[in-house]
Amino acid sequence: MMESIKGGVTAAEGFEAAAAAAGIKYEGRTDMALVYSKVPCTAAGTFTSNVVKAAPVLWDRAIVRESGEKVQAVVVNSGIANACTGKEGMNICEETAREAGRVLGIPEKSVLIGSTGVIGMQIPMERVKKGIAQLAAAKAGTLEAGEAASRAIMTTDTHNKQAAVTVTLGGKKVTLGGMSKGSGMIHPGMCTMLAFLTTDASIEKSLLQKAVSEVVNETFNMISVDGDMSTNDTLLVLANGLAGNEEIREENEDYKAFQEALFFICRTLAMEMAGDGEGATKLIESQVLHADTRDNARILAKAVIQSNLTKAAIFGRDANWGRVLCALGYSGVNFDPENVDLYFEAGGKKMLIFTKGSAADYSEEEAAELLGNPKVVILSDMHMGEESATAWGCDLTYDYVKINADYRS
Repeated sequence: MMESIKGGVTAAEGFEAAAAAAGIKYEGRTDMALVYSKVPCTAAGTFTSNVVKAAPVLWDRAIVRESGEKVQAVVVNSGIANACTGKEGMNICEETAREAGRVLGIPEKSVLIGSTGVIGMQIPMERVKKGIAQLAAAKAGTLEAGEAASRAIMTTDTHNKQAAVTVTLGGKKVTLGGMSKGSGMIHPGMCTMLAFLTTDASIEKSLLQKAVSEVVNETFNMISVDGDMSTNDTLLVLANGLAGNEEIREENEDYKAFQEALFFICRTLAMEMAGDGEGATKLIESQVLHADTRDNARILAKAVIQSNLTKAAIFGRDANWGRVLCALGYSGVNFDPENVDLYFEAGGKKMLIFTKGSAADYSEEEAAELLGNPKVVILSDMHMGEESATAWGCDLTYDYVKINADYRS
């Protein structure tokens, strides 16, 4: 049985975290975070599909996907992305890992790195070293330490994002926890943000990677804020095995239960990110029902959530169903528009707005009131088959333009 609990990256046994104010770009706030395991971990991850990849992405991918090294720490900075920084950017990754390894007493190849912020700026290494010293001195396994780390990785986020659950595997209580950041430059394509998950489960590396890759497609890859895919997108999952469960080596019931818990954490963090889009006032959930194939359901759901016109209409509390139908129509999926039903749902009310090829009989005033809720569901019933999918996004507001007009200032 799965149970949601308080906490984030320090919820699982053997994990510690810390935050530090290194002054990398921000003043008067923490801007570096550490996630540390007392023992080496099996690691899995997914990374941006953007051709332009930041140096930390290349560093982490080489360790997680190619070398197969055990991992024991993740060092993250916010404010500067270390993207499009050439050879110096890779040197910064190497120096960061070397310094963290020295201070923590672990191999440098067991140190992963995350960066987020402005593209093109070089990270001041002396400040990073100062931050690493602070992180090593402050690391702790408390929920407060995990909370502090989740705040340190924020950029334009308005709040930190954490989640944790417990689940029983082979008679042992196993915990999974995580934190993420992301508010702008959020678009499906893996993974549209930084996210770090920890677990005390024992699971074989290839199965951990399989579980992560499958869950990502139904969670983080189903969110969109602004249609821009980042250069730094990274999801890392560390498993240290301290829960004492028998190692998961096949796709058995324990594997299914672990994947369900992983899905819960990722979906929770993904929805938090979508609802915290830059300038957003509400979370939008796009549900597609009765599609002919799973892939088509996902395409249709994402098309609605990516439509800037639909996002703007929801912000303005305008029940402009034509924008929803239009987005479904240019998605690339073939369907009969006269066989589609569209609904808006929020605040415990569900309203049919389009059916049998034309507008339904609904009240514009009641629709506007419904769209004023902090979460709005757009439900598209395709009447084609039995497949479904859900995507998440947010409304498009004046503040989104204000935030991004002077992001580097």
